[in-house]
Amino acid sequence: MARRPLPRILSSGTVSLSRGRDFARTAADTATDVLHPLLTIGRGLRVLASAGRRRWCETPKDKRGPALFLGAACVLVVALVPYGPLLALITLMAAAAWQGRDRTPVKTGPSDAETERLGSLYEALVPYFSIPEDPNPLFAHGGDWDKAFSGYEFDEAGRITRLHIRYPAYFTDGEAASRARIEALLHAKSGRGREYLFDWDEEGNQLDLSVLAALPTGIAAQPFVTAPGETVLGFTDAGGVQRTLPVLEGDEPRDVPPVIWRTGPRSTEPHLLAVGQPGSGTSTLIRSVAVQALRHGGDVLIVDGGGSGEYACLSGRAGVLAVECGPTGAQATLEWAAQETERRLIASHRARESGRPAPEDTRRPLWILLDQPSVLAHLAVAEGGPDPLAQLQVPLRHGRPAHVTVVVAEHFDHLELLNDSVWQHTRARIVLGPAGIQQIADVLGLPPHTTPPAQVPPGRGYARLGAGPVHRLQVPATPDPYDEATHPAYRQAVLELLPDRQQAPGRGPGKSLQAQPPAQGSAVEAAEIPEVPAEAP
Repeated sequence: MARRPLPRILSSGTVSLSRGRDFARTAADTATDVLHPLLTIGRGLRVLASAGRRRWCETPKDKRGPALFLGAACVLVVALVPYGPLLALITLMAAAAWQGRDRTPVKTGPSDAETERLGSLYEALVPYFSIPEDPNPLFAHGGDWDKAFSGYEFDEAGRITRLHIRYPAYFTDGEAASRARIEALLHAKSGRGREYLFDWDEEGNQLDLSVLAALPTGIAAQPFVTAPGETVLGFTDAGGVQRTLPVLEGDEPRDVPPVIWRTGPRSTEPHLLAVGQPGSGTSTLIRSVAVQALRHGGDVLIVDGGGSGEYACLSGRAGVLAVECGPTGAQATLEWAAQETERRLIASHRARESGRPAPEDTRRPLWILLDQPSVLAHLAVAEGGPDPLAQLQVPLRHGRPAHVTVVVAEHFDHLELLNDSVWQHTRARIVLGPAGIQQIADVLGLPPHTTPPAQVPPGRGYARLGAGPVHRLQVPATPDPYDEATHPAYRQAVLELLPDRQQAPGRGPGKSLQAQPPAQGSAVEAAEIPEVPAEAP
């Protein structure tokens, strides 16, 4: 039986009710504003009536008669005086308005608990901000903390959320060790478990302390609005960058500030090094970079030194040349990448000499992604073979003009196994997971201006691009889509971004080097790789 359509009054009733509620709410707000004086006078009259009734109840019974006679006489006098009733009404209304005014107390200073906390913090800073030779010290035991702390804010629990400190000019704020001592003290006294931002003003001898909000962890991998050559490493604080990206956090759209890494021939940071502890999110970062590179039409080579199979989802996909997990395959893959870099340089140089544009295959981005390569290097050396990392020297040194980008992810425990080429040419650095300030400074070159928390979610860390500032970073959630222990929505988001699978092209004498990547899990025979001329471009 066919269903009859609903009446029009039922289908449009929701819109009418919503408009009616909005109109009623607007009318109520307008009426409240217009009738506010009357409401104030009415509240005052109620206060005066309560006071009069309370006073009448407190009057002894033997004195109520004279009180009534005195009140009646006053009313009679007011009635006989010219304009008396009008003046009496005006006086009553003024008294009612005064009694009915808003008496919400305005907080003008800290509470006793907040004053005690500020005083203890001031006393703790005295040994660092005072010297015996100062005739009028700003910080002294038993001194006034309000001279040094010109601004402060507290949360509902009574903990400091913002503090503005003035310190003497002779404090050595130009030394990193001196600043680190002050930051560690403020972190301990203001409350652990939160991230604090320290903004030093050396010219004005001022320090601003503020509590940072947690970075969003619910942003999954998605097609970010970026140009070719731009890679979203993660998201940071709003004051750190001058750009925002529209993203979806769950089903809610929002704009968040990203950390954008620019690659290509004009990039000043053509290669990336990511360091972290196991489970810190370095593999998530590699997958996020791979997905974005494939979306912009790049070719991807992946060397998985851990051998955990976290990149099996990329095997056989369009644009993925190889996913290697063994020492032999990694050696062949990196050797091919080095020769491909040289081939691109030679082809581009010859094209420029003849006045022609560079060939299309030399301008196609090639991404070499290595996760824990030191494990494969150690196995190769133990088996008596060459070090695969030695083949990275050519892509690292000459990769920028050849559109070749190298991304290396390694753990803190194996950093000493990375050769000098990796440290010298990876100017973009990332530290993920829990790490000390000194560990972060050793990798990034500068300590962060925030206090690293003891417990951080996966993908949380710090990033520094070249000689720029240190940013807080949260990598977008890009888990292994075949790992059932992760969030289903995140796994589905990664699967939707992966390109379709394709069959491996057959190899033949007429195939070019770009179309002949090494096969997954096997070494590339030397006869299959064309010989590259030895001369430099």
